Order: sequence, then C-alpha cells, then structure tokens
Amino acid sequence: MADKEYVPKMIPWLYDLILWIMSVLVDLFFREVHPRGSWRIPKRGPVLFVAAPHANQFVDPLILMRILRIEAGRRVSNVIAAKSMGRRFVGTVSGWFGSIPVGRALDLAKPGKGTIYLPRPSENPCLIKGVGTDFEKQAQKAGILVLPTVNGNTGQAEIAEVISSDEIRLKKEFKGDDAIKQLTGLNEILDPANLKTIDGYEGTKYKTAPKVDQSKAFEAVFASLKADGCICIFPEGGSHDRTELLPLKPGVAIMALGSLAENPDSGLKIIPCGMNYFHAHKFRSRAVVEFGTPIDVPKELVDLYRNGEKREATRQLLERIYQGLLAVTVTSPDYDTLMVIQAVRRLYKPKGKKLPLPMIIELNRRLAQGYQHYKDEPRVVKLKKDVSDYNKQLWLLGIRDHQVEYAKLSVPVVLFTLVYRLVKLALLAIGTLPGLVLFAPVFITSKIISIKKSREALAASTVKLQGRDVVATWKLLVSMGLAPILYNFYSISLAWWTYRNRVQGYMPEWVPLWVIMLSGYIIFPMITFAALRIGETGMDILKSLRPLVLSLNPTSSNTLVKLRKKREYLTHEVTELINTLGPEMFPDFKHARLIADPFKQGVLSGPETHSPDNSTFPQDQPGTTFGNQLSGAIDQDSQTVMEGNEPSAAHDPLPRNESFHDISNIGIFASRPSSRSQSRNGARGGSIGFPKGLTMTTKANLDEVSKRIRGAMQERGKERARSRSEGSWDFAGSETRTPGSDEGKKDI
Repeated sequence: MADKEYVPKMIPWLYDLILWIMSVLVDLFFREVHPRGSWRIPKRGPVLFVAAPHANQFVDPLILMRILRIEAGRRVSNVIAAKSMGRRFVGTVSGWFGSIPVGRALDLAKPGKGTIYLPRPSENPCLIKGVGTDFEKQAQKAGILVLPTVNGNTGQAEIAEVISSDEIRLKKEFKGDDAIKQLTGLNEILDPANLKTIDGYEGTKYKTAPKVDQSKAFEAVFASLKADGCICIFPEGGSHDRTELLPLKPGVAIMALGSLAENPDSGLKIIPCGMNYFHAHKFRSRAVVEFGTPIDVPKELVDLYRNGEKREATRQLLERIYQGLLAVTVTSPDYDTLMVIQAVRRLYKPKGKKLPLPMIIELNRRLAQGYQHYKDEPRVVKLKKDVSDYNKQLWLLGIRDHQVEYAKLSVPVVLFTLVYRLVKLALLAIGTLPGLVLFAPVFITSKIISIKKSREALAASTVKLQGRDVVATWKLLVSMGLAPILYNFYSISLAWWTYRNRVQGYMPEWVPLWVIMLSGYIIFPMITFAALRIGETGMDILKSLRPLVLSLNPTSSNTLVKLRKKREYLTHEVTELINTLGPEMFPDFKHARLIADPFKQGVLSGPETHSPDNSTFPQDQPGTTFGNQLSGAIDQDSQTVMEGNEPSAAHDPLPRNESFHDISNIGIFASRPSSRSQSRNGARGGSIGFPKGLTMTTKANLDEVSKRIRGAMQERGKERARSRSEGSWDFAGSETRTPGSDEGKKDI
C-alpha cells in the first residue's frame, strides 16, 4: 500500500449545494421517490452501501445521495467508472462529491486480430485456438477475452496463460449456449457432454481487455471507511436495462474484507439498497429505494481473507451480499415474465383499492419468487399463457387494465364523461401552451440527444438490451445545461424589447431594465413549471379518452365486454392459485398476507358504496385494520393496529401520486420503525390525536375513532393536493381515475 493514502476530496458545503440543485431536477423528472427501510441506515460509523439494479447511469447515485442526506444526515462517496470520471461535466461534479474512480477492463477492450474457436470443447474447454491471431502482443495474463453480443448475452472469460501467438488457456471456460455456439460453429447444442467443433470452422471475432490495476481505488475506499465514511458502489459493474441482477463483481467483497482486515473493530456495515423504478427512462416516473437488513461480515471470513484464502472469503461474502440484494429488488428471467407478474398483481388486487408504491414492490417481489418456485407447475404455465393473451388484447386495443371497467358503463354516462374530459383537456391545453412553446427546444433537444446516447451506449455495451439506462441521465444533463441558456436568451430578449419600444408601449417608462431582466429569470421558469404540472394532468386525461371512444363503438364495446368477463375469470383464477400455493411457500401466508382475499365473505360480497366517479368500492366490515382503511392491503385476519369502519368513499381520496407517507405503523412499507413514545407520535404532523384512555369497546367510541380518521385523512389529502407534482415530457404517469381504476399506469 502506498505511504500516503488517498482520501476523496469531498467539500461538505459544496456537496450539499450541488446536491440541492440536483435534487430540484430529480423532483422535476420523478413524480415520486419513496425511501423504504431508511431507519436501517447507521447514523455513524463506516458503511458500505451496495445498490442494484443499476438502471439509471448517473441518476441512481444522485437519488441515493439525496435520500441518505435527508434520512440519515450522511454524505457518501460513490465508486464511479474512470471512463465516466473523464467526462468534462460529470467528472467535475463527481469530484466535488468525493467520488472514487475505478478502472473497468471492458472499457478498455479492443478488437483482436483474427478469429478464435474451441478445438476440443469437451476434452479441454479452457483451451482457445486462434486463426491469424497474435495473442503474445494483444493478450495478457489476467486479461479478459470478450465475445460478440448474441441475444443480449456477451461471453467473457479471464485469461490464465498466453501459450503462444495462436493459443490461450482460460481460467474458466465460457458459459452459456450462445458462447459455445460462437466458438464451435454449432447451430444447436444437442449433447453438452459431447461437443465437437464443426470441421473447417475458423471461429468468431473477439475483443481483448487488459488487466486493470485497482490498488489506488481500494486504497481510497479503505481510507474513507477508516475515517468512518460512507461508500456507495453498484456491484454489477455498470448500468443496464435488464429485468434480472447481473453477476456481482468481487470488488465490493474485497472492499469490505480488506477494510476489516486493516481495522477489525471498525464496525463496518454493508447495507443492500434496492433501486426499484417504474419506467425509469420516462419523465414523471416513480421510484422506491429500499434499504435491506445490514450485513455484518463474520469474523471467520475476515480471518480467512487475512490468512491468504482471499478467493474463498470473497466468494462467501459475495453470496451473502447477492442474497441481501435479492431481498430488496424485483427480478425476473425476462421482460415478458415481468409483464405477466405485473398483470397478476393488478388482477389480484381488489378493485377500487390504491396500493402504496412500497407495497406494490413487495407484491411484485413475492409474486416473482412464487413464479420462480412454481414455474413448471401446470396451473402456473396455463395461467401465464392466459395472462399473456390478456395483456396482448389490451395492447391491441390500446387501453390499460383499469380501463376495462368502462365496458359496464351506459352510453349516456360514457358520452357525458367523454365530453367533460374533452372540455377539461382543452382548458388544460390553453394553460400548457405557453410553457410548452417556451421550453420546446429543451424537450426536443433532450429527446434527440438521449436517443443518440442510448444507441451509442447500446453499441458499446455487453449487457444492455435497449440502452434505456442512459436515457434519463441524458435528459437531465441536457436540460440542466440548456435550460439556463434558454432562460438567459428569453430574459435578454425581453429586456431588449423593452429598451426598443417598451414592449409595444405596454411597459411603463418608470420600470428599469434591470427589473425586467430579474423578472424574466423568475417568470419564465415559473411558466415552464406551471406547464409541467398542468400538462401532466392533461396527458393523463388524453390517455383516458381512447377507451371511452371504444365504448361508444358497437363493435369495440362488445370486445370490451368480453375482455371484462375475461378479466373477472382471470381474477378468480389468480386468487385461487395464490391461495393454494401461497401457504406452501410462505408458512405465515394467512396472517401476513399483503392483500385480503377479494372473494372472501365481506370483501367483495358485502355492500358497495359509490364514489363521485361512479367507481365501486367494497365496504369493509367492522374489525378491519387501520392499514386496510388506508390501502386495503392488509388481510383482515392480520394483527390489528386500530379497529373501525372504513371512511366513506364520498370523501376526497389521497392524491393518486402520493404513497401514503404517514403509514409507518404498517411494517411492510415503513421507512421508520414504530416509536414506543406516544408523545413522539402525537407530536408528528398529521396525527389523529386520540384522547388518552379512548377505547373502542363501545359503538360510540368506535364512531368517534372513525370520525377522527376521516377528518385526518381529509386534512392530509388537502395538504398533499397542494404539492402534487405535475409534468409533460415522455410521460409514465397514472391515468385519470376511471371506474374501478387501481393505481393507473404503475408498472416497473
């Protein structure tokens, strides 16, 4: 180790200032970012945050930094690719944040001369033969051999020995059928145990990457952790847009073990962080950042690492970290399966019930786990096919799941709703137009550049599928750079117009030019922000018009009726299957289930109340939990927190873009553990404030509790309605509430 340790040069006041500026952009781009489990973050001591999946290139670290600063008051140094650190703007800002650059071998990969193949794939799968190659000059021991990307998969293997100019021995053989086909020329692998390269096959193109010296990066990490600092790393090695976690790089385990080997009593904690996005590349999308249970590195692994068994210690710790990440992320084998899981969650959720984002994530996770466990079960296979067909029909009609409920509306109601929304859309368009025109250069430029950068990233990457992980980053970067230039231009133009002819005589002579300039810097951003807020609502309404038009068409309306019946059938099948298989996988399924059985007596069979938008909401029976009253998400058999009747549906619901932030009593999505202090709970904003000694043993007391709950929910709804985030770009927002709508467009 070097005599002088490198410590990230983080400037606290500059860190906070830049983070605040960036946070404004995050608030504009994302409709909502909800932290879950943030109480697990240690307030002091060294912490290694391990985040995945890395779905947004530069946005992921920004969101994490903001949450850690707000929730735990901690600043964090990010481990960033040296290639990104070399970019002009990104590198400068990352340096202010105290980021640690780390070299990646794949960033240095270069096309190799000639072609390569496996001469004896079954007998010696680690021996690589070259045709027209010069391995002695182009390859090196501990370097990487990289194959072309096929079907989204890129084969790569570490070089153990360079035998000659046309022979290389690998440390481990290439994995995956695509890599084997490339190296053998086979079109199909029938018998993996008896592989044979096609006669005359000259091989495939390849790239070689050198071994990268990471010692300086590890020294910087060790020094920061030694000073009780926080380090954040994305162990997948780069951003991607896949639906599953990529294999973790060993660097994260080496950082933890190396730090503890130097300072065994430092108390280092590893915190898994799940980055769960809803349409991460789209404007006004949502995100849930979940912090898992802190991982303590066993002393046995540290001793193993210190005694020279570094590979085994690293492997064991890496497996612990991987399991920790699986507990806070939603993974599926492919995109189609993920879409089926999303649809099953919507079908399983009772109609008219809006679930908070953290609960949606938890449901998706459990459904994904269930699918992985029972994917070969005949009933699961059949249900997957039926749900996929249902999704396809929705796509062909151009509607969303919650809009299927339009099929039960009468023609007069549909016609009235359509006319009403058209009028409302016209009024909103008038309010959006000024900001849309003024900010159009930013919209157009950011869209063009983000698409271009996405294609470049896709061409250079070995793991990306569509390159969507860089879209949000470049939209933010372009907006951040172009918006100030645009506002300067508009303000100067307004001042020049005033100087020229006092804005055609409308501007009084006594108004100085400096006031005009200052007003421009205030007015133009306000116009843009107003357009974003108004435009988002307008886009939601626009997306809701198509199913209304289809309902008026006799041919299409019949299709909607059939689709609605199919949805009811699928809802029943999904619920029955979950109720059958759920207890087998989760022993406490009945008492810890997230969603009440929609076909249980008193849930769907009870009396219904009608909301102002004509959607029907099942009326819970006495004995439901307070959590059920807020979200309809906790089973009636679960342990109650507070009993009472459900508030009337006639009251205004909480805004659809909120996540019920004040529901920490429900552990499944709490961002804080429940407090033992009644006075502390009572001091919180939005507290219902029950008198001491008030019990719910009589009907009068029960009515009083229900009254206070309704009042608190109304006040909370009014407060949050004032701060609703609105916008207009490439929208991922939820639609206007429709009959039976759930959470609108909220798919990951």
